[in-house]
Amino acid sequence: MAYAVEEKDYTATIVAIVVMAVGLLFILFGLRKNKDENAKKSNPIALDKDTYQPFPLIDIKEISHDVKRFRFGLPSPQHRLGLPIGQHISLKYVDENGEEVIRSYTPTSSDDDLGHVDFVVKVYFKNVNPRFPDGGKMSQHLNNLKIGDTILMRGPKGHLEYFSEGKFTIKKLGQKEATAYHKKKIGMIAGGTGITPMLQIINAIKKNPEDKTELWLIFANQTEEDILLRKELEELVSDRFHLHYTLDRSPADWKYSTGFINTEMCRNHLPSPGEDTMLFVCGPPPMIKFACEPAFKELGFTSADWFAF
Repeated sequence: MAYAVEEKDYTATIVAIVVMAVGLLFILFGLRKNKDENAKKSNPIALDKDTYQPFPLIDIKEISHDVKRFRFGLPSPQHRLGLPIGQHISLKYVDENGEEVIRSYTPTSSDDDLGHVDFVVKVYFKNVNPRFPDGGKMSQHLNNLKIGDTILMRGPKGHLEYFSEGKFTIKKLGQKEATAYHKKKIGMIAGGTGITPMLQIINAIKKNPEDKTELWLIFANQTEEDILLRKELEELVSDRFHLHYTLDRSPADWKYSTGFINTEMCRNHLPSPGEDTMLFVCGPPPMIKFACEPAFKELGFTSADWFAF
């Protein structure tokens, strides 16, 4: 005996499921968008890129004899600084001669830190370095501030902005539009206080579990005591963040490099040239011009493969 099999048309059911799924996605997207907009409203931006504003000093922490962390308050505990990753801030004051002194700094805090902004600053005192008998004007001014005193800030400023997952833009002088990049490997060289923009990017990448960008850093200093933010850097070391130091004058038991940045050092402690690789550099101009540039060229990097802050 043969049995007839009833054929059913499931088209209507499938369409209904698809419509419901799409609707759910729109609802979730709307909730996420509203959440982001509410966060922006509840955490307003403190910085203004066109106007200098006063920010009060609320705390000082001594890190070493010539390095301090200065914490400045934002307009309210809910305010965020509003500084994109890779950007920096101009600090300004007027000296005793009525002249404006302006310097650029990268905070060690981020937009996740509400109500304040931190700067780790090496104070260059006068009559210490014969080549610079007057010392650093801004760093000495910051060192002389008392709790409640203010410093003028304006920003953000800068040519590089890092987004996430190896994606960033660079807008060089004269460019109308920024150039977009997507790299899997980022090598860094920092000299002295040039470590702060590097740490800003490293922290942003390490905070994001979706960002698998691999990082290399060579940090150059004169002596071991001069290494800024060493504890913070070494706590970040992992299979995706490779850290190496070089010193002008190293102790006998030093396990890293000694001497200026050179080709061999870059070959051993930075990623190789390739379409997935980009190099960032921040430090004294002589270090970049006479040490980094020749080494990069010898290794096969072109001018398009590296960026100096």
